[in-house]
Amino acid sequence: MELLMEPSRTRGGYEEALMSQVDGDPTSFFQAMSRAQMLQFPHKRCSMVSLDSIRKDPRWRDPNLREVITMLSHPMDPVKSNAAAYLQHLCYENDHMKQDVRQLKGVPVLVGLLDHPKAEVHRKACGALRNISYGKDHHNKVAIKNCDGIPALVRLLRKSSNMEVRELVTGTLWNLSSHEPLKMMIINHGLQTLTDEVIIPHSGWRRDPTEHSRPQETEWTTVFKNTSGCLRNVSSDGAEARQRLRECEGLVDALLHALQSAVAHKETDNKSVENCVCILRNLSYHVHKEVPGAERFQEPVANQVPGLGGNQKKKKEADCFGGKKPKAVCTTGWRNGPSDKKYGTLALPKRTEPMKGLELLYQPEVVRLYLSLLTCSQNHNTLEAAAGALQNLAAGHWAWSSYIRATVRKEKGLPVLVELLRSDGDKVVRAVAIALRNLAIDRRNKDLIGSYAMRDLVSNLPCGQQRPAKNLEGDTVVAILNTIHEIISDSPENARGLIQGHAIQKLVAINKTSQSGRETKAASHVLQTVWAYKDLRNSLYKGGWNKSHFKSTTSGMPKKPKSGKSGYDDITLPLMEKNQGHHETVASSIPERKHFIRAGRPAVGLVERKPPPLDSWV
Repeated sequence: MELLMEPSRTRGGYEEALMSQVDGDPTSFFQAMSRAQMLQFPHKRCSMVSLDSIRKDPRWRDPNLREVITMLSHPMDPVKSNAAAYLQHLCYENDHMKQDVRQLKGVPVLVGLLDHPKAEVHRKACGALRNISYGKDHHNKVAIKNCDGIPALVRLLRKSSNMEVRELVTGTLWNLSSHEPLKMMIINHGLQTLTDEVIIPHSGWRRDPTEHSRPQETEWTTVFKNTSGCLRNVSSDGAEARQRLRECEGLVDALLHALQSAVAHKETDNKSVENCVCILRNLSYHVHKEVPGAERFQEPVANQVPGLGGNQKKKKEADCFGGKKPKAVCTTGWRNGPSDKKYGTLALPKRTEPMKGLELLYQPEVVRLYLSLLTCSQNHNTLEAAAGALQNLAAGHWAWSSYIRATVRKEKGLPVLVELLRSDGDKVVRAVAIALRNLAIDRRNKDLIGSYAMRDLVSNLPCGQQRPAKNLEGDTVVAILNTIHEIISDSPENARGLIQGHAIQKLVAINKTSQSGRETKAASHVLQTVWAYKDLRNSLYKGGWNKSHFKSTTSGMPKKPKSGKSGYDDITLPLMEKNQGHHETVASSIPERKHFIRAGRPAVGLVERKPPPLDSWV
């Protein structure tokens, strides 16, 4: 995800010089502190040494860090708030200072101030914690957790209506959520509060809309951005985290409403929209296995659903690639009512009551929303997440996946996806390619994708070691190869189209010269499938190809000594990168890429003959 800067060391909106944060010269800080002491205790003015006399003293010095931390426990509230503000200043972009604050036990004192009744105290303490929690050093995050900082932040969010405090609280939680071990703790202590206090009210969705409480427009505030970023991070933690978010009352409904509002008002490129789509994509991962009662919808035969499978075509069915331009459906409402629309000869289940909550994740109507985002948005992360959501929903061998595959075709979504194969975003091309692969399980989709997407898929392939202009990563090349394999399997016509598209030269070059074992193996699967169609061999012979070109190679890597590392060792392919926390930054402003390997995850390039559908997470 895009990484952002820490908050500025100075913030506007404070009326009194007493409450101003230090900007460079600590003298102003202590001048304000001294004035506060004299104002609060006028009877002690005579006994206090004037600041001017101290400044004239050659022994004058800045306070050390230990002294500033001690001031956090001072009986006077203005001293506490100014000390916290000074710590926020000191910790700005200073990892060494953050470490020192932690080692001097400053974090527990700051966390304790979050429950302070005075707004200026808990506001500045939270600002210091936000800066301390920023960065790659997760020890600071753990230190906040160890002194019950997460429950304290959630309590402060519940009790404060001040927008600046809420920005600080949610920003700190976003930072904390970037550390894997803290994600479930944030869910346990803050999920429902974050949903009730921020996501639902700012999304504009209402639990029980009436004439006096109708859905409103989404407020794209910093608080909403911070909170959706935090939930985006925790939603990637695993099956338990996904299920907790799916079952959180109002969360899925509010996120979908926010996206509908974004599409309707053409505000699809902001960070909050990106976060919302990424959350929904994560919650769609393994939905066909993890939602309660999923076994009731499992298909008895993997690739066949009555009316959607087989080689037959419905003669009167309109070609979704022909004639009209693919439409961008910018809906303004969510259809909850009964539906008797039929796709082919398969009717969608009749609804006796409106869908809500996690059921909305896999209803066919959600396809229209994702296609609208794919059409309207220019944000590559949003495009990737929307395509990934369709990829997830089309992955399972259950009835709802079949409905989703058919709905994408009926809503003219295939042309939208094919057009995105021309994107210059590597991750967008990868997500779209795998989505098309899952959609091709539907026979009619396979025929259409084979006819209209093959040229774009082939154009993205390298020619051996020579990469195309877009220079796609190896993971994306493997995804494209596996999509081509799915399209030509059990389809001689699509295989013929592959040959006519001059793909064999590229496939042979990848098979024999690629430096990636995964690319080599995926290209070999495609070549062997093509050669298996005996009716196509004459065309291949005429093109100068023979059986030797279609044999599997042991490895595309140059031969190495026996002690060398095999090219097949790189076997696990993490499709998505993990999210980093809020307010983190890199010098070049390019998101830092970190890949995490999950045990038991199917690898894109290491499947035999018939790759299974793939899910993805963000």
